[in-house]
Amino acid sequence: MAIISSYPVVQPSAGDYLVGTKVENTGVQVNPTKNFTVEAVGDLILGYKSYVALISQAGGADPTAIVLHNNTGVTFTWARTGGGIYTLTASGNIFTAGKTIVFNNNGIDIAGGNTPPQWQRTSDTVITVLTGGIDTAIDNGAFEVRIYS
Repeated sequence: MAIISSYPVVQPSAGDYLVGTKVENTGVQVNPTKNFTVEAVGDLILGYKSYVALISQAGGADPTAIVLHNNTGVTFTWARTGGGIYTLTASGNIFTAGKTIVFNNNGIDIAGGNTPPQWQRTSDTVITVLTGGIDTAIDNGAFEVRIYS
């Protein structure tokens, strides 16, 4: 038997495994020892998955995103659909009604409109962001979508 304190202490990454025991409700224990990823345990503790990015938009262009975190399992596409109207479209049905929230801000409001972005869940795949009809109102703005279990 190994002495656990003799193992090196390291910083875990999302894909590293933890050993655990899965409890089955069948009353029969068949191979209850399992591997769990650090990321899966973290998601379980938090209770949500998230997409976090820094967003910028200028003129008539689509918003651009520097993605800081995405553990949702889907990809996202930003588009400009009108003056100050932008959509975030997910590649899968992830924006569950009553379980999706967005936190966002303008970052540096270079257009001077000072209108905080508003959001609405348009469908299971689309979030719409509104800046009061003003383009170029988001520069390095913080944007986070949380989808709760």
